[in-house]
Amino acid sequence: MLPLKPCLTIAASINHKQRIRKALEYFHADRLNYAVIGTPNRLEYDQGFFVKNGDGAADIKPISHLYKSQVYAMAKHLGLPDAICNTTPTTDTYSLEQGQDEFYFALPYEKMDIALWYLNNGKTEAELTEKLNITLDQAKYIFKDILSKRRTTKYLHLEPQLIEKNIITQV
Repeated sequence: MLPLKPCLTIAASINHKQRIRKALEYFHADRLNYAVIGTPNRLEYDQGFFVKNGDGAADIKPISHLYKSQVYAMAKHLGLPDAICNTTPTTDTYSLEQGQDEFYFALPYEKMDIALWYLNNGKTEAELTEKLNITLDQAKYIFKDILSKRRTTKYLHLEPQLIEKNIITQV
């Protein structure tokens, strides 16, 4: 385990890469009078798996209500190439091969979609054990992990905080 200072430095450099990418997107969007489209899916958005003012910045996020498995199904339905429909998700931040599920989530994304759906729809941990063929302790850990990530990443979803409310009048 890394000490805090090197860990924070690594995180800062990762976030910087995401923010540079987004700055380039906004540069070209401004130049062309376009909007910037964000691509977080429901799992990523719910769990705060994005960088504030980095890959989390966008003018519109049209798939943030869809589970990742639904995004892949939609891509197949729309006839996108297999290279896109069957690609393994990656943070594309490190030079090492690594999937999102290995980096951030408690399970592979297909199973995380199910776990998130079960939690969002009031299903019990016992029901999740049957669906995913896992132990009750594992199901409890997964639900606890989802709720913990929601709490610790809540700030990512906040609008900028104002010292004083500005009143904008109609123009």
